Amino acid sequence: MSPEASADPSNLSQLANWDGAGGGFWTGNADRFDEGVAGYRARFLAAAEINETSHVLDVGCGSGQATRDAARAASAGTALGVDLSSARVALARRRAGLEGLTNVSFEQADAQVYPFPQQGFEIAISRHGAMFFGDPIAAFANIGRALRPGGRLVLLTWQPFEQQEWLRSLFTLLAAGQPVPAPPADAPSPFALSDPERIRSLLTSAGFADVALEGLAEPMFFGSDVEDALRFITGQHAGLLDKLSPVEREQAVGELRADLTRHLLGRGVFYESAAWLVHARWP
Repeated sequence: MSPEASADPSNLSQLANWDGAGGGFWTGNADRFDEGVAGYRARFLAAAEINETSHVLDVGCGSGQATRDAARAASAGTALGVDLSSARVALARRRAGLEGLTNVSFEQADAQVYPFPQQGFEIAISRHGAMFFGDPIAAFANIGRALRPGGRLVLLTWQPFEQQEWLRSLFTLLAAGQPVPAPPADAPSPFALSDPERIRSLLTSAGFADVALEGLAEPMFFGSDVEDALRFITGQHAGLLDKLSPVEREQAVGELRADLTRHLLGRGVFYESAAWLVHARWP
């Protein structure tokens, strides 16, 4: 079955992006994206409380770092990662093979409608991968049905846009004086799970109980030096720069370089970020 046939119609635009140019950039820069949020890695894995016999589902697994972490923790269990990007899934499979992991698998799938084995997992996790569903209630209900009674859901999601120094700064600089609209908090976007009340409402409506949020804050890594960070950021946000005139573009890149210099610490370029660690239980 083709991905188009197996994706929910509400997610076809996300499929086009993540299985297209957007996913290609993330695949080509997989290590940089993993390094960017490395400050959250240990807390996220600890919150999942994976034991050696656990069966773990990773939603929106990307290149599979969290899935492979789960597989190592569940040494006598299994880990399944699903993602809309065929390129990222292929990379995740290659890396699992290189790491000698035999209890991990990956599928290109829309978790909103994918026929997961009923009650096949004790734990579902998602590291910044569950914010893009066209119908989040249907998606979380489908994930819940894949959990055994008492199974746990652990999500890492961004706090509101206003709490993200990294994105506020980059958007402002690359907009070259134009208005900087925040990504929507009530539609598929990185901030669709940023409002605590919306998170609780969506998860309880999907059937989860005992929803709890823990606030975390960590610096995000963008490059080993200013020019390294500049190449990465201007590549990721090339669409913003393409809207500018040559003069505006030169000015924006110059101001970005200066701001990156101000954020250059001993180990590289860092900006502040804030996330929610979300816990919920499937009754």
